[in-house]
Amino acid sequence: MDRAALADFLRRRREALRPEDVALPAGARRRTRGLRREEVAALAVMSTDYYTRLEQRRGPQPSEHILSALGRALRLTGDERDYLFRIAGHNAPVSPPTSPHVAPALMRVLDRLDDTPALILTDLGETLVQNGMATALFGDASRYTGLARSTIYRWFTDPAERGIYPEADRDRHSRAQVAGLRAAYGLRGPRSRAGELVRTLRKANEEFAELWARHEVAQRFEDHKTLLHPEVGVLELDCQALFTEDRSQTLLVLTAPPRTEDHEKLRLLAVLGPARFSTAGHEAGDGSGPTR
Repeated sequence: MDRAALADFLRRRREALRPEDVALPAGARRRTRGLRREEVAALAVMSTDYYTRLEQRRGPQPSEHILSALGRALRLTGDERDYLFRIAGHNAPVSPPTSPHVAPALMRVLDRLDDTPALILTDLGETLVQNGMATALFGDASRYTGLARSTIYRWFTDPAERGIYPEADRDRHSRAQVAGLRAAYGLRGPRSRAGELVRTLRKANEEFAELWARHEVAQRFEDHKTLLHPEVGVLELDCQALFTEDRSQTLLVLTAPPRTEDHEKLRLLAVLGPARFSTAGHEAGDGSGPTR
């Protein structure tokens, strides 16, 4: 049981909720940001004193029943609930370590996709395989080694990694990257490769450290992406994710509606191919230089 992490996570999730999110009246005078402790306790059907002690790092280890009630009261996602169980010292559904071998079911789907960008990622953002269109769009991920194999690591250590996203979207993408790593960290624990990424990035990048402290947890991909390509320009693409059952690998497919300008740009990208991408300002790097 990690008392400090549990206390901080509960407090931040409580402060992130508004009364109307849980069908409570806001009231005329609310000095507390988010919900009050007594409100969370009432929603979880437990005493206010017990909940307060959990937030103050002095409560006993909560049971699985208590954690489930807190998860419902705080409106936690599945990823957040699993993380809550683990920092409280309980097992959540077990996820195996990331394997370098691609899930056969995802590979069979990828093999049929040659006219739109598609790639298979681990839950740490490591590209296991990508089709030619994905290489033309994002570059060849096989050139990276070590921690730099992770897009999460590169996002916070290599400024060039952010060039494919418009500046207005980068803060949101940073949050999504950290929330995804938090979910992987909750599944694997501090001694895993996810833990190594966290320790390295907390030292290397102030933005990462600040976002990590928020305790946001999610395995998510936006269903729409705006990307900047050096050859074809701005691309507005729909993004669909297909997960393995244990959510350790993801097939990511990017498409554009037929007969649109973006669809024509994807067709042009297929003609240009990966070779043109590598000479258009996206030079290979190991991602080892911290941004701060």
